[in-house]
Amino acid sequence: MPIITLTTDLGDKDIYQAALKGSILSLLPTVSIIDITHSVAAFNVQQAAFILKNAYHYFPQNTVHLIGIDTVYNVHTRYLAVKYRGHYFVGADNGIFSLMFDQQPDEMVEINIMQDLKFLHFPLADIFVKAACHLAQEKPLEEIGLPVTSIEKKMNLQPVVERNLIKGMVIYVDSFQNVITNITKDFFNKVQHGRRFTLYFKRNETINQLSWHYNEVPEGEKLCLFGISDHLEIAINKGNASGLLGLNVGDSVIIDFE
Repeated sequence: MPIITLTTDLGDKDIYQAALKGSILSLLPTVSIIDITHSVAAFNVQQAAFILKNAYHYFPQNTVHLIGIDTVYNVHTRYLAVKYRGHYFVGADNGIFSLMFDQQPDEMVEINIMQDLKFLHFPLADIFVKAACHLAQEKPLEEIGLPVTSIEKKMNLQPVVERNLIKGMVIYVDSFQNVITNITKDFFNKVQHGRRFTLYFKRNETINQLSWHYNEVPEGEKLCLFGISDHLEIAINKGNASGLLGLNVGDSVIIDFE
């Protein structure tokens, strides 16, 4: 069964999500539509990239991932269909692909499907849907566009090392209010070399050991661990870490190694 996933900022209270899904089913009734999320903050390319980068690889090969972030028609914006590690992605060339991918995609085309006038202000339900359904049927990329070799570049802010310190920042807060930083497990291990550490963050709070699970500390206590995304998280067992600790996207964190 063909699979199309949806990652958008459309929310749940308007007609847009229904119009998108209805357009897909009208073209490909046998497809399985999977919502990754429709709750990305409006036009927030970085947030969408983090979510999709950490979710897409759980799906079978040849899954098509439709990205509905910042897709309003603009004469200067290209719409791309991309093949990367056995998956297909359809989205606007607004920097999201450079944020998601660690290496050059296998194939890329600029979509040249004509848009119907009734969908002029909603290319998701027309151009993107046609491209996604085409790819979900395992038809060639080159039939829906012209090859391209470059994409719009955006850079994720990376943690830095200064002497015995890692300086990082909060990049995401999940629905449980767990605070996720840009410090990956690999980066942490390369700098740590088995040394003890103290994690410093807002309000002079500290944590000095890693946990494997959220429930390793008593309820209401703070902890840090490497979660499903392999990024360092600050959490409170059955609590609201972001709200209670005052941590939000963009806030700094520091790890001091002994």
